[in-house]
Amino acid sequence: MTNRVIMFISSLTIAAMAMAQAAFVSENRVAVFYPPHYDASQHEPSPIFEREPKAIHPLPKEWKLRPQFSQRDGKSIASIDVEGAVDFYGTGEVTGPLRRNGRTVGLWNIDTPAYSVDGGSHLYQSHPWVMGVRADGSAFGIIADNTWRQTITTADHKVIFESVGPAFRVVVIERESPRMLMKALVELTGTMSLPPLWSLGYQQCRFSYQPDTQVMEIADKLRELKVPSDVIWMDIDYMDGYRIFTFNPKEFAHPEKLNDYLHQKHFKAVYMIDPGVKAEQGYFVDDQGTAGDYWVKDKDGKPFVGDVWPGPCHFPDFTRPDVRMWWATLYKDFMAKGIDGVWNDMNEPAVFGQHENTMPIDNMHMGGEGLEPGSHLRYHNVFGLNMVRASRQGLLLANPQKRPFILSRSNFLGGHRYAATWTGDNLSSDDQMKLSVPMSLTLGLSGQPFNGPDIGGFCESATGDLLAQWTAMGVFFPFVRNHSIKGSAQQEPWAFGPEVLDACRTAINRRYVLMPYIYTAFREASTDGMPVMRPVFMADAHDLGLRGEDKAFLLGGDIMVIPQWAGKVSEPDNGTWQPFSLEDNTDKYQAVLKQRPGSVIPLANLAQSTTDMRTDSLTLLVCLDKEGKASGLLYEDEGDGFTYRNGDYLVTRFDASLNKKNLTVTLTETEGQRKAPARWLRIACVKDGKVYYSPWQSGNTANMKIRKK
Repeated sequence: MTNRVIMFISSLTIAAMAMAQAAFVSENRVAVFYPPHYDASQHEPSPIFEREPKAIHPLPKEWKLRPQFSQRDGKSIASIDVEGAVDFYGTGEVTGPLRRNGRTVGLWNIDTPAYSVDGGSHLYQSHPWVMGVRADGSAFGIIADNTWRQTITTADHKVIFESVGPAFRVVVIERESPRMLMKALVELTGTMSLPPLWSLGYQQCRFSYQPDTQVMEIADKLRELKVPSDVIWMDIDYMDGYRIFTFNPKEFAHPEKLNDYLHQKHFKAVYMIDPGVKAEQGYFVDDQGTAGDYWVKDKDGKPFVGDVWPGPCHFPDFTRPDVRMWWATLYKDFMAKGIDGVWNDMNEPAVFGQHENTMPIDNMHMGGEGLEPGSHLRYHNVFGLNMVRASRQGLLLANPQKRPFILSRSNFLGGHRYAATWTGDNLSSDDQMKLSVPMSLTLGLSGQPFNGPDIGGFCESATGDLLAQWTAMGVFFPFVRNHSIKGSAQQEPWAFGPEVLDACRTAINRRYVLMPYIYTAFREASTDGMPVMRPVFMADAHDLGLRGEDKAFLLGGDIMVIPQWAGKVSEPDNGTWQPFSLEDNTDKYQAVLKQRPGSVIPLANLAQSTTDMRTDSLTLLVCLDKEGKASGLLYEDEGDGFTYRNGDYLVTRFDASLNKKNLTVTLTETEGQRKAPARWLRIACVKDGKVYYSPWQSGNTANMKIRKK
């Protein structure tokens, strides 16, 4: 039997097929390849795609990337030959360098504390996705639509997916650039919803802050020392004996009062919910789950019991729609206590004392809504995805007018629709600080734009120097949280004395000043799939010298971040990006920031939380190109809720031009129905490594005279 091949564009309708066919073929859109004897019941409906791909017309003969399917030693293999020189990226949550050529990655989600910097081991997430960038700047993506345990190998001229499960289909995307490829990926997998603005701020966490009075002390200290921040996190010790959806009757007896206190200080509160439900008669969650027969079963059809933090636990079968709905209902009373966000941890799922610290592969899940019953070997990698899918449903039921914020340790390709992520239980070390750059870049290139590491490292103890360096760099990641393990040294910004405190505060100040720009970058991620944190090569896909750069990185499209430890790095546009500073005084830790010529970056006045941030006063950071022009965008909405979906937002364009020595910036409202505030504007012209400021001016136009060099 020959390979069955179809092609599709998700945006085309059946009626438009014939008319669009010629343009479609010439644009090299998307191809789906099916192996012989493909059994859809073993893979579909796919968790990866927001909507199931539909056939439109046959694949053109000139299409080059065609997988070869085979079976060997009981494994299903898809091998794709790649012509010419190609740099590979993606493959999800991985250690090692940004460029993935010559790597084999295991896709099997397991709890991996203090993982090595280049061990190639399994981590907490699986993303069966490879990006290839050719020498001419064109790009392609390959998806193995397969949740079963598998590996990805990226040799110089070949990509190989090898799975223990049944034969699976392969999706190949062709585009003219990496940027267009990321857009094509989210056209298939769905875009990330806009997160609440507060979730982009600085966040403080420890395993654990306890009792509740210590949480209040942390909040007070952050405000007293003027360290801008938005969130304090509650790890598992807030619970009663680690029973989820409960509160420790002695140390967290009044969660409403604690959360009210935090809210009065303009903090949000995020609480952990794990999947393991203590197996205990009389505990309401376990009683409900047992009565509904909601648990994952062992091979004999009995509810599986495995040890996690509470001791023996049951685990919800999140493949079942009725279980996800039940799980969602548990959040109503929980969130009503003033909780703002949820942290789903241990959801690989982690099970103590079992092989690879997870469930036996012959456990059974019952499925539903088209999903067939199947073994844990099939559904293991999407346990976390299905959990956060249910949790998101719960937060929306509890607070339908608020944007859900969920952080997940485990996930799968497509899971960005439900939750943000962090890179798990990293180590407090220089090597892991440096590793966090390619890890987060790779997650962004794998369709997970809202991600970041535990700043300062989670396992073992940070030093003051490490915390200062990591914070100075980490504030430019999408997700910014300082988190440390029980028994380690305290690593709050003030824990190591005045010098480290000043360095951390300066770095965090930078993020808050840049918040309008960062929020605009998140909006781009939510519409076009562009990572918020991007590899430098995305500034110029034709510059081969940028392809391996994984010390410096881009924040949005207009700022390059060079950590102090990075030394000499590869820079786009022959090093013409201009350095700038956001403060009068700096220190030895702060990252070097450079701005793209031809860009305008909106800055806010410094606020102590996003609640206090205003956009009626904007500093416009202008870096002119060779023609004396620059432009930029600002996205604004309520910062929470969903009115933006009905037009309650505003996109403002900045256009800067130089006429002789007169620099003018004009604001134009280009999109949305939200009314612009009456603004005060100040130009900050970046020139020759310095920043020159105009006086504050009211209105939609600002002017200044440019000084001589």
